[in-house]
Amino acid sequence: MVVFLVLLLLLPHATCKPHIVKCNVCDPHTPLHQYHQRGDLIIGGIASHSIIISSSIAFTNEPPPALLEELNVVPKNYQHIVTLQFAVKEINESPQILPNVTLGFHIYDSYFNAQWTYHATMLLIFTLETFIPNYLCGLEKNLLAVIGGLDSQTSLQVATVLDIYKVPQLIYGSAPVMQDKTPGLSFYQMTPKEDLQYEGILSFLLHFRWTWIGIVTSQDEYGDRFVKTVVPLFSRSGICFAFTERTQKFTYVNEINALFQKGAKIHDRIIDSKANAVVVYGESYAVPFFRWLPYLSERVHMASKPKGKVWILTAQMEFTSFVYQRTWDTEILHGVLSFSLPSKDLPGFRQFVESKTPSSTTGDGFIRDFWQQAFGCVFPDAVLGEVDGDICTGDEKLERLPGPFFEMSMTGHSYSIYNAVYAVAHALHAMLSRVNQRATVERRGLKFPNQQLWQLHRFLRSVSFNNNAGDEVSFDQNGEILAGFDVTNWIVFSNQSFHRVKVGRMDSQAPPDLAFTINEKAITWHNWFNQTQPKSVCAESCHPGSSKKVKEGEPFCCYDCIPCPERKISDQEDMNDCYKCGDEKYPNKNQNLCIPKDTSFLSYEEPLGFSLASFSLALFLITALVLGTFTKHHNTPIVIANNRNLTYTLLISLMLSFLCALLFIGQPQKLTCLLRQTAFGIIFSVAVSCVLAKTVTVVLAFMATKPGSRMRKWVGKGLTNSIVLSCSLIQIIICTVWLATSPPYPDVDMKSVPEEIILQCNEGSVSLFYCVLGYMGFLAIISFTMAFLARKLPDSFNEAKFITFSMLVFCSVWLSFVPTYLSTKGKYMVAVEIFSILSSSAGLLGFIFSPKCYIILLWPELNNRDQLIKRKY
Repeated sequence: MVVFLVLLLLLPHATCKPHIVKCNVCDPHTPLHQYHQRGDLIIGGIASHSIIISSSIAFTNEPPPALLEELNVVPKNYQHIVTLQFAVKEINESPQILPNVTLGFHIYDSYFNAQWTYHATMLLIFTLETFIPNYLCGLEKNLLAVIGGLDSQTSLQVATVLDIYKVPQLIYGSAPVMQDKTPGLSFYQMTPKEDLQYEGILSFLLHFRWTWIGIVTSQDEYGDRFVKTVVPLFSRSGICFAFTERTQKFTYVNEINALFQKGAKIHDRIIDSKANAVVVYGESYAVPFFRWLPYLSERVHMASKPKGKVWILTAQMEFTSFVYQRTWDTEILHGVLSFSLPSKDLPGFRQFVESKTPSSTTGDGFIRDFWQQAFGCVFPDAVLGEVDGDICTGDEKLERLPGPFFEMSMTGHSYSIYNAVYAVAHALHAMLSRVNQRATVERRGLKFPNQQLWQLHRFLRSVSFNNNAGDEVSFDQNGEILAGFDVTNWIVFSNQSFHRVKVGRMDSQAPPDLAFTINEKAITWHNWFNQTQPKSVCAESCHPGSSKKVKEGEPFCCYDCIPCPERKISDQEDMNDCYKCGDEKYPNKNQNLCIPKDTSFLSYEEPLGFSLASFSLALFLITALVLGTFTKHHNTPIVIANNRNLTYTLLISLMLSFLCALLFIGQPQKLTCLLRQTAFGIIFSVAVSCVLAKTVTVVLAFMATKPGSRMRKWVGKGLTNSIVLSCSLIQIIICTVWLATSPPYPDVDMKSVPEEIILQCNEGSVSLFYCVLGYMGFLAIISFTMAFLARKLPDSFNEAKFITFSMLVFCSVWLSFVPTYLSTKGKYMVAVEIFSILSSSAGLLGFIFSPKCYIILLWPELNNRDQLIKRKY
């Protein structure tokens, strides 16, 4: 056959004289199946009505009875022939299109065979009965265009010949792979782009979250192209492949048993896989071979209820059957989801189909074989001798045939043929209307000059019309029809009846995010799934609050689920990693949600803040009463003996210390942040300086009583004032430097406490803050040391004992403050500092002034000089 084509291509066109040369060597052989209808202009058709398979096959594993004849008719494909006839009939009867032209058609069968396909194509180009390349033998048929074929390989074979003569080809099946050729030059694609179909399948898988799938495809260049296209496309969207199985075509009988053994292994691997979703890519005749799978298993004992899969078929695959599969089980095909070519019911089509009978049709070389094999009967004149079986009467009803054999409603491929015929007619109508050189009518019919035949391409590229179903038909710049895909659900019944339900759509004209639509509730799943939406995953979904961890050495769809780390969440299923919440949010207990943080600061409204404020005010009032008591009795010996001015300064500083605690309560503001630590540091330094001055006074007073002591000149108000002022001035200098270089300011802490946004005062310079505290501690330690050393002085000066206790409390409080302050966060850290201020101040107030108040208020008779000297207090 290859040699034949080479010779065809090498014959010189320059020597062709089609009107003069007589043909005496034309090939007398023509295909068995053909259908002719005369007309002024001819539309050619390459049908795929029958498939040639050789010999009978015997099986040992109890498959259904099967006899593979040499010629097996695919009954369902007869509708393609009927549709072409119906479209031509409508055009010829329509006054709106080609009113003065009668279209005819010549249809030949390709037999899914390269030799017959090339032969049929040559017959279409040349004469009806005989032909020789580049010579016209007999009548010239004015071939306008060829519609076909159904499968990629058939279409490629047709295109190889038609491209030489620039005859338009309209393909109603999948597009061929054209090598070294500009796509769209000589053929037009009546089915939507395959890329759109792949995107639709991807959207379908992602919609149902099927990430662990299988692929079954043919072992040829078209299967390779499919795998090379979808594997990277699907992988980028998170889909993995459990298996990729290739089914091999056979050409010789001795290969069949080996192929069936391979098919058995494929079937068992598919059934054993965890992948419930399987994408099947094949040609139109793939489904009849696909139906062999349940009978090819190597396992003798099959389950009573076969395991179901979700089969996702590409648009080229139709639910067809060979006649020997009439009684085969259809369970495997129940619930199939198919991306199918769009189709609509056309007015008058069903009635036209119902009127088809062998006796009412002339020139149809297909109908008798179709009729016999579809109805399982024999015409009496078709056999010699006695008829074995049912006799065909010709009155059988097509509508009674089961769906796998024939459908009364128009299929997707038939709808594409219908649109192809009308596209040619509209292009011809436009050409006749616009070309200046009009067609001339001769005795033999309507003929065009040769240079006008190829001009139909220009009109085909720009054709645009609405068909009788209301759909718009037009091509893009590549000669591909602008259309989408339907998603259909196959529902089959035990009596071989078949129902197709549209459940979704892949629209080529819609925006990408709206192109795919699906109605889940309309889908009928395989009986194995008990009408529950199947899962097809390698691992169960990781719930929110966990993330995926890919298993080593396995595809990325196979993973373990691990809980999110602390302070991270995952709010969706199957997240690759957990993530942190924003600074203003925190994870909930299940780590699947970010919750807004509460704003936190020590306020007067909450119990802790209210208690500390009340305690502060109470101590302030107590100190005020003590001050008032001392002021009222300022001339009494006990007040005079304790240095009235120093006592008043100490009491006032303690009062201010209690009030200073209130600066720490409430929402931090710029002013309060500047004042709280500096005011506290200065006031407390004054108080501790007063205590230190009292201690020094006690020590110096004792030393001054010794005969000849030089300390007398140091005893007096000048020393105490100097101590208080100098010690306070140092703290004032530290605080001034602090405020001048790095002052405190209002700040927001979002990290210390996970659930809260802490409103706080940032200390600015932490080192200077601790310098303030350290300096107060230094003064306190000096006071404590001197008071401790002076605790055993004579009774008249035993105030040192009380100072010792007060400074012991003071130092204990502030030594415990540092670790407690550093270990707490938020408002509790502020509360710790307030408590330290109040407790240390209360310690000074209590231990130093309570004994004196006790004498002044309860034992006034002891408040005289004589008793004071004698009294041990």
